[in-house]
Amino acid sequence: MPAVLNIATVGDNCIDRFLPPVGRSAVGGNALNVAVQFARRGYRVGYFGAVGEDQDGRRVRDCLAQNGVDLAGLQRLTHAPTAYTDIATASDGERSILREELGACRGYRPSVADYERLVRKRHVHIGWFDDGGILKRRLMTDRVSVSQDLSVNIDKRHAMPDGLSIAFVSAGPSEALAQTLVTKCLAGGARIAVVTCGPLGSRASDGRTSCAVAALRTTVIDTTGAGDSFIAGFLDAHLNGGELTQCLQAGAECAAEACAHFGGFPQELGTL
Repeated sequence: MPAVLNIATVGDNCIDRFLPPVGRSAVGGNALNVAVQFARRGYRVGYFGAVGEDQDGRRVRDCLAQNGVDLAGLQRLTHAPTAYTDIATASDGERSILREELGACRGYRPSVADYERLVRKRHVHIGWFDDGGILKRRLMTDRVSVSQDLSVNIDKRHAMPDGLSIAFVSAGPSEALAQTLVTKCLAGGARIAVVTCGPLGSRASDGRTSCAVAALRTTVIDTTGAGDSFIAGFLDAHLNGGELTQCLQAGAECAAEACAHFGGFPQELGTL
């Protein structure tokens, strides 16, 4: 049963600010979105990251608590603001990031007590996290299953496949690039490579079995957080013994659901 599995996510959170003409805001961030998606599926999940002692930080904390996420690993910093992302919307509905202010997320590190909590988890997912890979290598040495979204970590120092249980990467709408990324992640030491291709679907390989699934048709309101939701759906199926194709399908279903609302999960939106 999912509820007996103890999960954690580490890394980024932010306020996604959809600039006019949308004029709304949502709580988001890769690690946070994955945590909430897990909690909504009945998992015991803890989020490990940092927010500022400001209004946005209180909003992030309240949102996590309302969704049943354990906040024991959330640090509240006085010297840095809560992160935010400014998002523009084109006339055709396409989103683009204009600015990312990483704020309290930059330089965040779990405490000694936090690590003792993390090492007891069934699985740890890492989002944007700028420690050069130290945490994931330490967790893997201690035999913890670890996944990471390498696409949100643009700096290569923080985005190496190492010995990840699962490496997630986004290729955009390019099947050729997707296959290249699968090969690169496996060669870099990941046990499973998963690559999303937006409207072209997704593919995965463990070096022995390779498969691909198509994206699902859905009414698209907002694609922000769809990739994070895909990760949660894939991991949910994987941790419950699903085969690669089943995991990709579960990820596709979760991503399609996320596209039907603003942000990475249903929530009360703010106004700008």
